[in-house]
Amino acid sequence: MGALSLPTVTWWEAIVLGLVQGLTEFLPISSSAHLRIVGELLQSGTDPGAAFTAITQIGTETAVVIYFRKDIWRIIKAWFGALPVGPWKNTVPRTDPDARLGWFVILGSIPIGVLGLLFESAIDDTLRHLYITAAMLAIFALLLGWADRVGRRTKTLDHMSTKDAVFFGLAQALALVPGVSRSGGTITVGLLLGYTREAAARYAFLLAIPAVMISGFYKLFSDVIFGEPAPGSAAVPGSLIALATAVAFVVGYAVIVWFLRYVSTNSYKPFVIYRLVLAVLVVVLVTAGVIDAVPSGHTTGG
Repeated sequence: MGALSLPTVTWWEAIVLGLVQGLTEFLPISSSAHLRIVGELLQSGTDPGAAFTAITQIGTETAVVIYFRKDIWRIIKAWFGALPVGPWKNTVPRTDPDARLGWFVILGSIPIGVLGLLFESAIDDTLRHLYITAAMLAIFALLLGWADRVGRRTKTLDHMSTKDAVFFGLAQALALVPGVSRSGGTITVGLLLGYTREAAARYAFLLAIPAVMISGFYKLFSDVIFGEPAPGSAAVPGSLIALATAVAFVVGYAVIVWFLRYVSTNSYKPFVIYRLVLAVLVVVLVTAGVIDAVPSGHTTGG
């Protein structure tokens, strides 16, 4: 396995980045934004890159798969059973909530897949500008706070419709921009559509599995094993990518357990405040010259 490009990330920095990924992936605070910011503050002082972010997310999504393994298996069985063809055809009604949920996850994964391929260059480069990150942190903090306040919070995943699935998918696609947050975007839309806090969070986790896994393995092969990484990204040897991914898995699993318990009885207000404070902090650090808005080697204009 190759490395991602100079300067080089050390083993302890890989652990820190894996810890950051695990802590922030499932909270509505944007893991990609945190990796981008923390990477600038580490000794290597550079953006770990979109590829590193995508690959370490394999670890956190593996935690999702294990945590939701019973739900996922039930959805898969129902989906295959509701198909009109195949060895299990018509063994499950097409109106079965789990079978429908399987289709909704597939439908909701299309926007991020299409937009991710169409705008891969911008995602790897232009959209990683820290002023953009700060703006997204603030804007989507306000949207999350508003949604948490006005949402009816009465619908469960059994109430999911095709229209809702499309809106969830479009919200997830916005997370291609660092600072938006995959879970934050989908949870915000879920609340606006009337879903409970816990239902919105659970669906955000399930919806992310196909997109994140495909993106992670795509970046692993295209940017690490066979291809060239984006300019300005840190050099991360394959062994350290694996270390960071393992750390992200362990920490991410613990965060899933805590977060789902938290949102069942609490609001998202603390995350809204945190995002706003972080947005201001990013602007202050960039303005003061402590961190670079545009990593060395990137082509983004200032």
